[in-house]
This record gives sequence, structure tokens and C-alpha cells, in this order.
Amino acid sequence: MRRARVLTLVSLGVAWATSLIGPGIGVVLETRPGWVVAGLVGVLLFAGAHAGALYTAVTPGRAQSRWDMALLAASLLSVLLLAPVAEGRWDTWAWVGAALVGTAPVLVRRWWWAVVPLVVAVAAAVSAQPVRGAVVAGGVGVTLLVMHVLPVWLWDLVVQAQQGREARARLAVIEERLRFARDVHDLLGHRLTVIALKAELASRLAAVDGARAGAEADEVRALAAAALAELREAVHGYRTVELDEQASAIEQVLTAAGVRCTVSVPAGLPSAARELSWALREAGTNVLRHSRARWCTIDVVAAADEVRLTVANDGAAGAPGRGSGLTGLAERLARVGGVVRTGEEDGVFTLVATVRS
Repeated sequence: MRRARVLTLVSLGVAWATSLIGPGIGVVLETRPGWVVAGLVGVLLFAGAHAGALYTAVTPGRAQSRWDMALLAASLLSVLLLAPVAEGRWDTWAWVGAALVGTAPVLVRRWWWAVVPLVVAVAAAVSAQPVRGAVVAGGVGVTLLVMHVLPVWLWDLVVQAQQGREARARLAVIEERLRFARDVHDLLGHRLTVIALKAELASRLAAVDGARAGAEADEVRALAAAALAELREAVHGYRTVELDEQASAIEQVLTAAGVRCTVSVPAGLPSAARELSWALREAGTNVLRHSRARWCTIDVVAAADEVRLTVANDGAAGAPGRGSGLTGLAERLARVGGVVRTGEEDGVFTLVATVRS
């Protein structure tokens, strides 16, 4: 996203330079002091508003509407301030029109084509030589527009792809929550109904048959304990992720982030390898934090008495030292007889975690 935005801004910078240099030439050619000042103010106001509108248009999360209103006001004011500047010698405002036409795709999006004839008409109307003003605004503007259509279109595709990835991630979380809710309902719904009925029965029998009421209460306690045990087992099952599934998820996330990822996980790993899923998750998080990481390798080897996970990436340069995540991971693996080691060599950071099989 960042690289695509920078490239788009560089491309649009050609049109922005037109809005600064073209009218600026008219100010230089103007001999009347009053109109020199007016023209300079008009150029600076329009160029500033134009730059802000272009920047926010390709920068998600910025206040685009306010800059659009500023550009609209600066454009209208520039007609009054720049149209008379160097009149007869230079079509000063026509260059402002060319800049507007050249950046119409990013400024007005879907109906940008309607702006082109309007701007050209204004340029012709305020010019001392209407044909020349229309040619400058239309010819130069359309040339810039053709140059910018492809970068702006590609930027839109990048934004839509990013939004699609975020939407898919949110949908996956929602689906997982719904699935977990359904499982909990199926697991506890029947038992809680039986517990409620037996508790009500025990309450009614307490006054007439204490022994039977006590037996019903014991059954309620046993049902509640069984339900609690099943719930804990279900939650533990959700928390425990198979190592190959975790590796596949990490590979997809890193690839989406632009990190070349190579994964090697053999089939038929022992159940103890599940504990390495936590190590892999922590390693993947650390790779994502290293913005300079370009590649990552995930390798799992199952020996006779242990399973070893090795995660290496080239994002060690400038990376922080051992943090609380790795410390907590080491403590967790130590409880099951595992070990985690980290090291850095030639800019490559390596994490090695082992558990007994």
C-alpha cells in the first residue's frame, strides 16, 4: 500500500507542478505590481490546496472532504486572481485548468469526464484568446489525464484489494465466533435445561421428601460438573491448533504482507508438536513487525525423541531484542519440557523451538 501510494503521488506530482509552474510563468511576465501580488497569492493558494487534495485522495484515513472543499474554493478564487495576469501574453489560468483536467480522475472519481469540458470552457471564457486558452487547458490537461488514468486505476485496485482482505479477515472472525457459539449452545443447552428442571424438582421435594430432594441436588451437582468439564475441554480444543494449520495460516499472512515464505512441515507429527504452534505464532508476529523482512522460512523436523521448529527471516537488522513475548513462550515450553533459542547472524534472525515427542 505504501509503495503504491508513493508511486501514484509521484505520477500526480507532474500535474501539481503544472499548477505551480504554468501560472507562475504568467506572474513573472506580469508588469503591474498589483496583479503580480494577486497572481502570486492565487498561485500559492491553488497549489497548496491542489497538493493537499491530491495527497488525501490517495491516503486512506485522511480528511479528504475538507481538502476537496479547499480546492474548490481555491479554484474559484484563482479565476479572479489569475485570469487577468499577463493578459494577452500568457494564458495564466488555462494552466490551472490543465492541472485540474489532468488530476480529474483522482479528484472527482467516477464522473471526472464531465469536468473536462467544463474546465476547458472556463479557460476559454477567461482567456484573451479563447482558442489558445482552450487548447492549453484541453490539450495539456488531457495529456496529463491520459498519463494519470493508469496509476490512479491501479491505486484503486490496490485499495479495493486491501479492503477485500480486511473484509475477509473480519468475516472469518465472525464465522468462527458463530461456530463457537453454536458449539457452546449444542454442548450446554440440553444439560442446562436438565439442570434447571432437576433444581426445580429438588426445591419442590425439599419440604415433603428430603432424601429424594438431596438425591436430585446431587444429580444437579454432577450434571453441572460434567457440563463444566465438557466446556473446558471444548475451549481447550479451540485454543489448541495443529502445527501444520498454524504454519499454513502464517504463510498466508506473510505472503499477503509481501514476505516470501517457504514452509516445510511433515505429516503425521506427534501430539506434542501442538505446543510448537505457540512458538510459530510468536515468530510470525515478530516477522510482521520487521518491516524490512523480505523472506521467511519455516521448517519442522520430527526426530525420534523431539520435534524441532526453526523459523528464520532477514528482518533482524534494527529489530528489538528479546521481548516479553519470547520470554513468555520460553516459560510455556519449559512447562512441557521444551526449549526455545534465538540468534542473529549476518542480518538473519533465527528462532529454534523444540519439544519432547
